[in-house]
Amino acid sequence: MNLLIIRLIIFAVVLYAGLKLYRMYREWKLEHDREQIDSRDGGSMVRCSWCKVHVPEQEAMRARGEWFCCGDHRDKFLAEQSSSDDD
Repeated sequence: MNLLIIRLIIFAVVLYAGLKLYRMYREWKLEHDREQIDSRDGGSMVRCSWCKVHVPEQEAMRARGEWFCCGDHRDKFLAEQSSSDDD
């Protein structure tokens, strides 16, 4: 009878340890997946005021409170704004 109780206690401890390790692995895996997603994330997107294309904020240019996808569009927009302000 004592041997049976000892085996049940050992089985319970091993089962508990296995479940605990599985939970730790699952949490680690979720954190690891989130880190990979965050590293692929380009950040927030902004819209070019000239061509209306969305680009990542870190790649966009900003002038006078407006966002642009490239310097050419920025220059065209600012030239258009300055000509409309002169009128």
